[in-house]
Amino acid sequence: MGRLIVIDGLDGSGKGTHSKLVCAKLNELGIPAERISFPDYESPSSALLQMYLHGEFGHHAEDVNAYAASVFFAADRFAGFRTKYQKLYDEGVILVADRYTTSNIVHQMSKLPKEEWDEFIHWLTDLEYGKFELPKPDAVIYLDMKPEISQALIERRYRGDLSKKDIHELDVGYLKRSRDCALYVGERLGWRMTPMYDAQGVPRSKQENFEIIFEQVKEVYHDLKL
Repeated sequence: MGRLIVIDGLDGSGKGTHSKLVCAKLNELGIPAERISFPDYESPSSALLQMYLHGEFGHHAEDVNAYAASVFFAADRFAGFRTKYQKLYDEGVILVADRYTTSNIVHQMSKLPKEEWDEFIHWLTDLEYGKFELPKPDAVIYLDMKPEISQALIERRYRGDLSKKDIHELDVGYLKRSRDCALYVGERLGWRMTPMYDAQGVPRSKQENFEIIFEQVKEVYHDLKL
């Protein structure tokens, strides 16, 4: 039986780092695990979403509506899963996803008025899990990072070079709306919302966050007695 767990969050939240650490820990414990990541920028399937992120359809995220942009990302995910990950999933390897359908929901739903959010969630999950037949995750661990902290980390990553940012990263207001969407959909769909900071709002160390995240992985896959 296939296994899929998603680690998601805003840019700079640590999802790439922690998906790698979770995979490494599972393999260390003798559990076959593979990290997967979307979008797949090296695949031809990402051409449209790269045009979108690079501003070729408009310099603001809202220049492409939520439904059209979602299809770009969903098609890339379909291609990547079918050509690279389907066999591993069917063999029961734990796939640890850095971004998934969950990112599509959060980032694109932020373009819509709140009264349309539930309809959009239904449409997108039906598109990806139903029509495209992509697997539903066993759980989503959402790394909640305040946008201002996220921005500071992105700035550090790019060393202040704004030309390296995509149209999502350039728009702080868009990232704030995306976080609001994440908090909403996380409660709606039962995601494991995991703050990357303590009760005082101070970011935790990477090790502290990893320990919290891996405890949740153990809860999801309790049958494996990790």
